[in-house]
Amino acid sequence: MGRSLEALKADLAKVRTGRAHTGLLDHVQVEYYGSLVPVSQVANITLIDSRTIGVQVWEKPMASKVEKAIRDSDLGLNPSAMGELIRVPMPALTEERRRDLTKVVKSEGENAKVAVRNLRRDANGTLKELLKAKEISEDEERRAQDDIQKLTDRFVADVDKQLAQKEAELMAV
Repeated sequence: MGRSLEALKADLAKVRTGRAHTGLLDHVQVEYYGSLVPVSQVANITLIDSRTIGVQVWEKPMASKVEKAIRDSDLGLNPSAMGELIRVPMPALTEERRRDLTKVVKSEGENAKVAVRNLRRDANGTLKELLKAKEISEDEERRAQDDIQKLTDRFVADVDKQLAQKEAELMAV
């Protein structure tokens, strides 16, 4: 369940808000000598200001490849190269785009909740098998199911908290 929550945090980090942050480019892959690697392995990513990300490539020939990879990513960014420095300005989000991103965030949250509930189902199935094999008593099974339900409720509440935080961040102008 913890891994499901971590996966949700990683997915939410990919959804961009109006402010720039270096984690936005974490999942952008660039071809480097025949293999795909994250941009952070071929360049230094910094914040120039609150709405601009700076990408300083380590090898001059990589600048055009990195710029193309950022442009082709699903982030809707338009980088501009200035020698070895690539400036990635963050366009302002429109109200409609904010609502669309909120829908994306909600669907990611629902996927995380489904994953947590599937883990609860699997754990309860394991308890039933142990009961059939007479390895645990009915009382132990009932107590364990209650514990699993409490754990599930806690993780679902954590997912809801993460979603509310990201939605507030998205809707902030």
